[in-house]
Amino acid sequence: MITAVLPTYQRADLSFERGEGAWLIDASGRRYLDFAAGIAVTALGHAHPHLVAALREQAGKVWHTSNLFRIPGQERLAERLVAATFADTVFFGNSGAEALECAIKMARKYHSATGNPERWRVITFEGAFHGRTLATIAAGGQAKHLEGFGPPVPGFDQVAFGDHDAMKAAIGPETAAILVEPVQGEGGIRPVPPQCLRGLRELCDAAGILLIFDEVQCGMGRTGKLFAHEWAGVAPDIMAVAKALGGGFPVGACLATERAAVGMVAGSHGSTYGGNPLAMAVGNAVLDVMLADGFLDHVNAMSNRLRQGLEGLVDSHPEVIEGVRGQGLMLGLKVRPANRDVMAAFRDQGLLSVAGGDNVVRLLPPLIIGEAEISAALGLIDQACRALAPTAAA
Repeated sequence: MITAVLPTYQRADLSFERGEGAWLIDASGRRYLDFAAGIAVTALGHAHPHLVAALREQAGKVWHTSNLFRIPGQERLAERLVAATFADTVFFGNSGAEALECAIKMARKYHSATGNPERWRVITFEGAFHGRTLATIAAGGQAKHLEGFGPPVPGFDQVAFGDHDAMKAAIGPETAAILVEPVQGEGGIRPVPPQCLRGLRELCDAAGILLIFDEVQCGMGRTGKLFAHEWAGVAPDIMAVAKALGGGFPVGACLATERAAVGMVAGSHGSTYGGNPLAMAVGNAVLDVMLADGFLDHVNAMSNRLRQGLEGLVDSHPEVIEGVRGQGLMLGLKVRPANRDVMAAFRDQGLLSVAGGDNVVRLLPPLIIGEAEISAALGLIDQACRALAPTAAA
């Protein structure tokens, strides 16, 4: 018999009653160190007082009016994102997939509005993950996500990860844009090297097409800069953001230059809930924290400490961990046993993590993590590896 909740998830048999910073507590009172962070969502930890206060204050005023009317919090968040990024304008939705849908539509609309309606195809990288809508699973191109849903939505061409020559060869007269995650998350914590991102910018400029970055997972401070592409010194034309932007409250955003957004006029796109007052209050509270002096310095200091400790564990447990990959506090352990088994061993010790492609375990702690929690996590990973070692050796 089917469960009341549609059984589309393979859930761990755990539920939590409350959270405190980097910790989650179940009904029995057991504490778990949260290095999953809701898949890079709860970047400021659980029950962050500034976010809680902002949500409570707005909840006592107005929850929803729709975009038939001005929403002051939306205007403020858009202005702040524009001031902090390459963008000139922002569209708000409720998720990363919605942000990507907007980005794809915007790229097509740009070429139509500028006299090149034949340009509508988007090139993506193998291993990508851009969401679960029909268009975004086609963009991701992964068989496990496409199976059973009929012919993939047309308009997407994939090339091997990081293959610049293949990317260049794939650009044709119908190409509208290149879409890439500066750091692949679902694909196994695979950063695109800075020189490759710069090369993609050059390809787009030479071909007269748009560059779209998917920073749904790697954005909002996760890599030690507000957005991951900043490390390469390049800017996209369009960027999708979500996850940490709401700190756990559903919100997504599509950021764009004025040039790229030329075709997006009244009636061309919309969202009933997108940019609602509750989400905007939380989004602005998140920016209050992330844009404060020293926040990103803290992320970089903690990421250096965590990575150093993880590299030490590779040396101590080579039969379990092959290596460490990633950037900032978006790190992955390439493991030898099945990553699901490693995650279960971590969970038994009291550490939560996330699976990734290429048999990787993702470590995505809250960005407010401290030295004590990092030391505790390293100890739990060490214990889990010791427990796994006989199995791995066999």
